[in-house]
Amino acid sequence: MTTQRNDPVPVNDFVDGVLKRNPVFVQLLGMCPVLAVSNTARNALAMGLATGFVLLMSNLVVSLLRRWVPTQVRIVTFILIIATFVTIVDYAIQAISLDLHKALGAFISLIVVNCLILGRAEAFASRQPPSRSILDALGMGTGFTIALLSLGAVRELLGSGSLFGVRVLGESFQEWTIMMLPPGGFFVLAAWLLAINAWNSRSFRPPTVKEAV
Repeated sequence: MTTQRNDPVPVNDFVDGVLKRNPVFVQLLGMCPVLAVSNTARNALAMGLATGFVLLMSNLVVSLLRRWVPTQVRIVTFILIIATFVTIVDYAIQAISLDLHKALGAFISLIVVNCLILGRAEAFASRQPPSRSILDALGMGTGFTIALLSLGAVRELLGSGSLFGVRVLGESFQEWTIMMLPPGGFFVLAAWLLAINAWNSRSFRPPTVKEAV
């Protein structure tokens, strides 16, 4: 008598999205909103959460409908699903805070064409069950939010001496105005990528002769 073994849900789908396959620091996806709205920690966190919500819901719906979507209209269907949740997020942010909605501007609507979301729907959710699709979306969304917040916090601290609108550095601190401008996004992103690559290089241990053999 044989018994069916239920494989556990692969938690690595979540961990990889946060660390090994981080959409910003590893795959360099979604650079447009990353550089455009990360001038403050508040904007960065809002965009990260909004993108994560759209990614989670679209992955779930795509996974549930994957067996019934014809191949010929697969991409169009995915875009329609993503656009539906982007519209929900757009109205939700507008209802919560008009100032935040104005700060994020057109980049909320541009979540529809974020290659991260469409890419995960096509490459993962359309081929995997809902449980794995949810974990993948949570991992990628968390990784994207962490990356955005990392840039936004540094840019706001150096650019205005505050964090989430609260003054952190003293009045004598000389603000780096460039950090609040688009070039500041490139400088901070480059610094984070340099630090992460240096850490990964330091953590890498080449195999010994015995291991290689």
